[in-house]
Amino acid sequence: MTDSHKPTNEVLLEIKDIRKYYPVYKGVFKKVVGHVKAVDGVSLFVRKGETLGLVGESGCGKTTLGKCLVRLQQPTSGELLYRYDGSELRDILTLTKQESFDVRQKIQIVFQDPYSSLNPVKTIFDSFDEPLRIHRMGSRSQRKEIIARLLESVNLRAEYMYRYPHEFSGGQRQRICIARALCIQPELIVCDEPVSALDVSIQAQVLNLMKDLQQQLNLTYIFIAHDLSVVEYMSDRIAVMYLGQVVEIAASESLYASPRHPYTEALLSAVPNPELDRQKERIVLKGDVPSPIDPPIGCRFHPRCSKCQDICRTEAPVLRKAAGAEDHYVACHLADTMPILNV
Repeated sequence: MTDSHKPTNEVLLEIKDIRKYYPVYKGVFKKVVGHVKAVDGVSLFVRKGETLGLVGESGCGKTTLGKCLVRLQQPTSGELLYRYDGSELRDILTLTKQESFDVRQKIQIVFQDPYSSLNPVKTIFDSFDEPLRIHRMGSRSQRKEIIARLLESVNLRAEYMYRYPHEFSGGQRQRICIARALCIQPELIVCDEPVSALDVSIQAQVLNLMKDLQQQLNLTYIFIAHDLSVVEYMSDRIAVMYLGQVVEIAASESLYASPRHPYTEALLSAVPNPELDRQKERIVLKGDVPSPIDPPIGCRFHPRCSKCQDICRTEAPVLRKAAGAEDHYVACHLADTMPILNV
């Protein structure tokens, strides 16, 4: 992150042991025979003003966790503690209907696909005006001024509010989606792979715009992505997920300089290095990702880990502080016995 952007030490959101299970039905009578453990005991916190990156392979539970945070999915169990109204942390899963309505204004989401995020039969004005009306934010003329100002803040002309989504390119649509997420003045934005559907040349523009907006509006981001170079550019801290669980979390510089988990090491080895004289050895993981319906006993990564030992097959590791590192946590039995990995 840029030096001018300084997150505070105040925790804005704390996630405690969140789980999201989907039942698996079988037979004529739709009997439940198991559960897809999409998110299985995730605990994290996000400080006010920072960007927390969330990375991992497809299917690891990143998007499901993001949807649980904005209540598009109801968690099976756990707590979502949010600093509601600037006071103490409160579990938003237990708030009253009115309090939940107020919190929804504070936590917004930007989806991955800009082509399906906007209603094709509504003008941009109507897409923005609806949430503003619902949250009683000004008269029609005042709302029009707000929408014009928001479009200009993402480098689009105010008169574009009367156009339909099909009249814009993918990059313009995603900037519109970012502006729409900002229209009711949120504090926290969940960014679910916001640039993965865009051309590389457009990605940089959108990412720089998001960083500028974060600095101007004191926003907090949870940035979900599978592109590790994008996450490194955007994030203050990064959490690595594997099969529904967090296996490592650390400051961005610490994680990229010395990953402590073999899975993180493998992910980082796949990031291309532009320097020809500093090419690194690619670590190819064996096998496929296990089924979230029946995850392996012990460490969930052990069937694919080249460093696996007997304890890894029988005992699940807990997320604990890595030796000799500040604010660096890893869920690996061997993290302190292996040499520090330099990728």
